[in-house]
Amino acid sequence: MSRILVVDDDSGMLASLRGLFRSRGQEAVVARSGQEALGQLDGVDAVVTDFAMPGMDGVQLVQAIHDRDESLPVILLTAHGSERVAVNAMKSGAYDYLTKPFDADEFSVVVDRALEARTLRVQNRRLTAEKALGHSIVGDGPAMRQLLETISRIAPKDITVLIRGETGTGKELIASLLHAQSHRATGPLVRFNCAAIPGELAEAELFGHARGAFTGAQQARRGFFAQADGSTLVLDEIGELPLPVQAKLLRALQEGEIQPVGAGKVERVDVRVIACTNRDLADEARTGRFRQDLYYRLAVVDLVVPPLREHREDIPALAAEFARRYAERFGIQDVRLLPELLDSLQRLDWPGNVRQLENAVARIVALSTGGDIGLEAFALASTAPAADADAEAPPEGTLSLREQLDAVERSLIRRTMTAVGGNQSEAARRLGLSRGSLIERLKKYGPTTAR
Repeated sequence: MSRILVVDDDSGMLASLRGLFRSRGQEAVVARSGQEALGQLDGVDAVVTDFAMPGMDGVQLVQAIHDRDESLPVILLTAHGSERVAVNAMKSGAYDYLTKPFDADEFSVVVDRALEARTLRVQNRRLTAEKALGHSIVGDGPAMRQLLETISRIAPKDITVLIRGETGTGKELIASLLHAQSHRATGPLVRFNCAAIPGELAEAELFGHARGAFTGAQQARRGFFAQADGSTLVLDEIGELPLPVQAKLLRALQEGEIQPVGAGKVERVDVRVIACTNRDLADEARTGRFRQDLYYRLAVVDLVVPPLREHREDIPALAAEFARRYAERFGIQDVRLLPELLDSLQRLDWPGNVRQLENAVARIVALSTGGDIGLEAFALASTAPAADADAEAPPEGTLSLREQLDAVERSLIRRTMTAVGGNQSEAARRLGLSRGSLIERLKKYGPTTAR
């Protein structure tokens, strides 16, 4: 269903247009001023606005909307004799205009054309992003459309970006999209996990070190900043970076200079930094757990990746795509997730977000024999999605198919045994195995599965 924002200070006109859109099977969101309209742009497919309004007029609103989302079509309604104003508005970014009073059929044609133009622009940007990234992007709900729109606008601009979101929302994918659509895309995308390196080594890893700089430094080493020179550096879990190293990171961002540990001179680097975190860095900056000046330097653009529960409409498409990928990886033919299963997946909260959904689908596919997959397979493959938020997906390209299936089966048996308190008969019933078969698997995978 299309969603149209109608802006007018005339309550009668708002009611009339709302009724017209309802009769067309469309949803109308109303605003009584330009300022109010700017707060209701999320999820909107088109805007219809009056020109003559107190405060921000229609032309000013067109310009403000165009600055935020140039692909969002705005149709301007003007009084008879105001064609010159309307033409100027179109030069400022309006899609089209109509003079009052207007014919309902003509109005409908203009709105339909605007919606088609919006769809084409969104599709073109998605195709451009997919081509740059090298694989498809799944998700067509309002939240994801808005996020992709923002990415397409800021990716070519050489500015620092802070990506915030819960664990498993896909912050790494967003960082890859920003790099792939930038002028630095020909260079490597270098990643540094701030949480994976002990604090005392983080400085040497980021900025490099000279030979003999510390015990064990038998030769000089280039740091991650030097490796990303001329390209993009992604700092995952930036909130974990120790405060002393944050000060040196700030200098690197502000001055474009780094100093390897133990070196007597600084080096110039040209690096675009994209930082990712699941923390509220603004709050941490206020409480002194994160440098406030570094926070402001990182958050030139602040992107928030929505949790999966806020764009549930994308879950069926995501699940189907994951099923296709893992079926291909596991060599299983003709896998299809039935509507009843997709509906159940869509109703779950998925606290581990997209990563958790992917892992759940991977288990479902791995334990299937192909063909149609329904609710029974989901019940077998997962006792409770929330328990798997931090589970790892089967590693790609490192294990054989048999080893990957064994890893999935081992994990499933361990969780089921834990859920039933070690009762082998109940575990066998839930797993669809005979008790003897379960005992054989417990012996195969070791005693830890029977706790």
